[in-house]
Amino acid sequence: MSTFTLQSIPDLSGTTAIVTGANTGLGRVTASALAERGARVLLAVRSTDKGRQAALTMPGDVEVRRLDLADLSSVRAFADEVQEPIDLLINNAGLMTPPRGRTADGFELQFGTNHLGHFALTNLLLPRVRGRVVTVSSMGHRVGRIDLEDPNWERRAYRPMLAYGQSKLANLLFAAELQRRLAAAGSAVLAMSSHPGVAMTDLMRPQEVRGREMLRERALRPFLQDTVGGALPTVQAAVGDLPGDSFVGPRGALRTRRDSGPVGRSRRARDAQMARRLWTLSEELTGVTFPLTAEAPAPSGS
Repeated sequence: MSTFTLQSIPDLSGTTAIVTGANTGLGRVTASALAERGARVLLAVRSTDKGRQAALTMPGDVEVRRLDLADLSSVRAFADEVQEPIDLLINNAGLMTPPRGRTADGFELQFGTNHLGHFALTNLLLPRVRGRVVTVSSMGHRVGRIDLEDPNWERRAYRPMLAYGQSKLANLLFAAELQRRLAAAGSAVLAMSSHPGVAMTDLMRPQEVRGREMLRERALRPFLQDTVGGALPTVQAAVGDLPGDSFVGPRGALRTRRDSGPVGRSRRARDAQMARRLWTLSEELTGVTFPLTAEAPAPSGS
């Protein structure tokens, strides 16, 4: 496979993309790259003021719309406003190890935002999606475990990094089960996932403190990449010649930087039974279900 760069993006004229968290970091780079190649891009952001500031730096046709993934009423309102066909839905926004918190609907903040918000958004928009759904996960999925009995950390001692890992593992299981359901429904839409490696973005802000953390950043510096490098796997998952349920990320040292392409995932991320059980739980928690009907089996010969 040849090296994928932003110059590898084909002409996207006549297409529409939604990018969540597009006002900063990887989402901002992704949205700008798609817009530069001709896509109409909807910047789905919690702060419309910051979204408008980001839009001023982007080429092409971009539009700012409010979306708070930590509030299902906001997710529903956003989805109701989107009436046009969507070619690319990029589930990029996310939180990483913030202080313990709850969404507007009472979910643990990372699980509720990173997974349940995107789960609801995707299923609400799916009847209008005609291309790909790309969900951004993380190498942090490898420390994640799905606790179906206590997904919102109500009975366990809260550990921010493990909660983050659970949410990022949920992203991968969601993408895999979404692809299975799309195929069963006879849909041509593809579900993909990506991870950025280790990129210095605003996502790292909750961890930023002086002293020991500065030393850690210096130690990590050989493995860090900028936001363009971090966004490449997501862009490749969106437009590259890849099969459904591809997981795209850096293929360099420790899977943290350099060439972007299909990469492996943890054993827990390949658990099809857990993916189905998580999907059922996610439907129960959000009240949003898969909107497409499974394709009827072909009739037997006469």
